[in-house]
Amino acid sequence: MLGLLMIAHAPLASALYAVAQHTFPERLGRLEFLDVHPAMEVEEIESSARFLLDRVRNPDALILTDVFGATPCNVAQRIAQTLSDEACQIKLVTGVNVPMLWRVLCYEEDALDRLVHRAVCGATQGVMALEISGSPSGLGP
Repeated sequence: MLGLLMIAHAPLASALYAVAQHTFPERLGRLEFLDVHPAMEVEEIESSARFLLDRVRNPDALILTDVFGATPCNVAQRIAQTLSDEACQIKLVTGVNVPMLWRVLCYEEDALDRLVHRAVCGATQGVMALEISGSPSGLGP
């Protein structure tokens, strides 16, 4: 199993980890998370992320972040660029949500590129507009 690291604005990463603990407690061996708090300096975030990534990668890893272009994603991009080579691949997917995380945990044995595809599919397929017929009793005209 490859390593998995979630980096997100606090408290999203720890909340998603708690969801993973609830649904897939047996699959948390190579999953770490980092909540990014407003007072944290970029250097501290990067140092913490590298430490956690070193704990889980085997040698490959997938990093999930919350928002493209935000600090967690930017830090993850720097780490992935500096650590990826022929012997070790680090991939990054942004927009982490529960369906994405569950999909990754369900297919944790897949090859890294396949897991990236599954993560993106899980995230996008998990978002949908539902048609609601009628209004709940007492809440509308």
